[in-house]
Amino acid sequence: MPNFAANLSFQFGEKAFLERFEAAARCGFKAVEYLFPYDFPRERIAERLRANGLSQALFNMPPGDWEKGERGLAALPGREKEFRQGVALALGYAEALGCRTLHAMAGIAPLNGKREELESTYAENLHFAAETLAKEGVTLVIEPINTRDMPGYFLNTTKEAMAVIARVGHKNLKVQLDLYHAQIMEGDLSHKIRALAGHYAHVQIAGNPGRNEPDVGEIHYPFLFDLLDEVGYRGWVGCEYKPKGETEAGLLWARRYGIGAK
Repeated sequence: MPNFAANLSFQFGEKAFLERFEAAARCGFKAVEYLFPYDFPRERIAERLRANGLSQALFNMPPGDWEKGERGLAALPGREKEFRQGVALALGYAEALGCRTLHAMAGIAPLNGKREELESTYAENLHFAAETLAKEGVTLVIEPINTRDMPGYFLNTTKEAMAVIARVGHKNLKVQLDLYHAQIMEGDLSHKIRALAGHYAHVQIAGNPGRNEPDVGEIHYPFLFDLLDEVGYRGWVGCEYKPKGETEAGLLWARRYGIGAK
């Protein structure tokens, strides 16, 4: 059975961020993820995790200036120093929160950027991050993101991600397999789950179209959840979807997995 993690950047938005931990635990989630923790002291988040018996499944490294549209730094030439500072900051939070997986966002490719230079920067930054995190027992992941939700993002398909991993050549670099993004860009999800087994260290879900609850739309998730079990995936499955309404009311799909309002 999948191990579901609530995504607190998307779910339980009816509550203040630090109150969402209790709401997730009350619904039966054993772990949480979110985009970024950096607006809050690590000690306060760690206390929320402990108080509610939750594990920290994943969060992203600093993305640059999010409010100005930046979506990561890893592939951006000239931002290497800032990227490395972000690795250190994220690792400090990961250690305090007991988080064993961090995501490095690639960034929006500059309009005049040369592909070769971006690829080289990306590979060098990822190798540095993978090596740094490996020393602390933390896995680095990269996530292909669809071009509709995030136009210009540098990494869009699992094929591209596997090519990057091969170029970096570090065993501590894995794929973050978001099945919503993969459905939009590639489809054939069952084949992806089988073919990439062992190469992804985190999975995320959402319905398509709409990025709402996973029981709405064209993706038949119960089949895919069984397939993840079959291929031996034992990591977290992050619920990175936008509830159509109040979060708890939309968890009917998860009742069979022991998740839902208590």
